[in-house]
Amino acid sequence: MVAITEQEIRTLAGFKGEQAPVTSCYLNVDGATHVRHQDVVRELDRVLRSARERSNGNPSVAGDLARIEAHVRGGFDRSRTRGLAMFSCTAHDYWRVVELPVAVHSQVVVNHAPCVRQLEVVVDQHERFGLLLVDRQRVRMLVFELGELVESTAAFDQLPRGDDEDHSYTKDQVRDHAAARVRQHLHHAAQVAFEAYQAQGFERLILGAPDDLAGELESVLHPYLRERLVARCAIPLHASDDEVRRAALEVEAEVERSKEADAVASLREGVGAGRAVAGLGPTLAALVERRVKTLLVSSGYVEAGWRCRGCGWIGTLGRSCPVCTQEMDQLDDVVEQAVEEALAQSCRVEICVGNADLDVAGRIGALVRY
Repeated sequence: MVAITEQEIRTLAGFKGEQAPVTSCYLNVDGATHVRHQDVVRELDRVLRSARERSNGNPSVAGDLARIEAHVRGGFDRSRTRGLAMFSCTAHDYWRVVELPVAVHSQVVVNHAPCVRQLEVVVDQHERFGLLLVDRQRVRMLVFELGELVESTAAFDQLPRGDDEDHSYTKDQVRDHAAARVRQHLHHAAQVAFEAYQAQGFERLILGAPDDLAGELESVLHPYLRERLVARCAIPLHASDDEVRRAALEVEAEVERSKEADAVASLREGVGAGRAVAGLGPTLAALVERRVKTLLVSSGYVEAGWRCRGCGWIGTLGRSCPVCTQEMDQLDDVVEQAVEEALAQSCRVEICVGNADLDVAGRIGALVRY
């Protein structure tokens, strides 16, 4: 399974249906909740039923829904797929399927462009990260992508025995030799981690090591890895891959919540200093003016709004465009449009989960350039 990347999401968001709208379908196919293929088909029928009622007989949309249905009913590999994202525009012969190892919220959206916010949430919440577990003799280096283990390396460096056959070593010599071997082992562990980084690449590194080793291990990590070190953990080396995965994902979630809190704190500080805006109206205005550096959105936030096909203006009030006076299209979700616009402008997008401070600020905001 090839994971979706931020660049691919930006490419998706950049497609525009000029002759007909684009149909986006997210389908939860997680085996934990949809055990049989019939359960998946039943979930598909549920979301397509309402979509057909809203399609108003548009032949391109009807073709989209038929293609989506045929793809799901035809079967797909469910061994690692927990979520499906399907994008179709029959009028433009456009078709894209993304299989995800994480569950999604089932929905169908018909809009002028692919609805990418759920993909953005997945990528934002599940950055590729490395986990380095070390004790005095063993090393385990694991790399996770979208919550799935994609690389695992193990190494073992034997420490010297406490004495030798002819008893010629003193206890001090044995202790010094053991300490030197531990230092050598830590250098080896750092090299294993760097080789995994070179082979796989990851944005974050989590370190699990005893307190008496962790500081020295950090000091011998490659600078690229030290700058990616975000947390320590207490995961035992003998844990199974699945146990490690669950524990590592908990640490990753804590790191992500901390990153989101820092971004929201910057937003709150920046509003008073003119470096940020908060609330839907001011944020959409900053996007129209192309002033946004980072867009922050509360997960699940939806509001209706308007979009001008002529000049691209987006806002909360319609129907006439305030810039070019052209009649605008009403949107069921202008927040989705804001995310698409931010991606098109190469802005950073931060989807925040359960952040009360952002909710109080209007559930959306932006750090701006000026």
